[in-house]
Amino acid sequence: MKKTALIAIAAIVVIVLAAHYADKATRLSVSGGSFKKADNTQPGKPAPDFTLKDLDGKNVNLSQYKGKVVLVNFWATWCDPCRVEIPWLIEMQQKYSAKGFTVLGVAMDEEGKSVVAPFVQKEQFEIDGGGKSLMNYPIVIGNEQVVDKFGGLFGYPTSVLISRDGKQIKRITGLISYDEIAQAIESQL
Repeated sequence: MKKTALIAIAAIVVIVLAAHYADKATRLSVSGGSFKKADNTQPGKPAPDFTLKDLDGKNVNLSQYKGKVVLVNFWATWCDPCRVEIPWLIEMQQKYSAKGFTVLGVAMDEEGKSVVAPFVQKEQFEIDGGGKSLMNYPIVIGNEQVVDKFGGLFGYPTSVLISRDGKQIKRITGLISYDEIAQAIESQL
């Protein structure tokens, strides 16, 4: 009986500690009377270069987008907040691509291409005032090495805005605020 009680207490301590650290990692801060997601990017720090495979098996390097404003978006097909955010990303791609902007979707599904490719080819998203649309931006298959290069992830989606000269501007863990990220993109175009 004592051994079972000790195991239960140890389990509770572990859960409490995990919840505490998860709370700290995802805590919203109050700025000017409004809530804001934690931004872990050091503005001006160069974005790490990486090479990943796209859905056609071709290499894609972040450095090939130098000269463009890039929103690197870490997501997964099973992630509900990612599915909420995808229509906004489609809209941003439509609205800003002619001005030198792109979203680069980094799919983090463990199953890789076998799950991501059918999702991207078939899943349509309701676009505000524009009907349904497939994902219209480049998708690459992510891995833990690229996650490590960006300092790790505390959850999905996570987005990092990168300037034309390859510097990190903003990092958002969790759903992006459409207006906030649109304003940040526009300030770089």
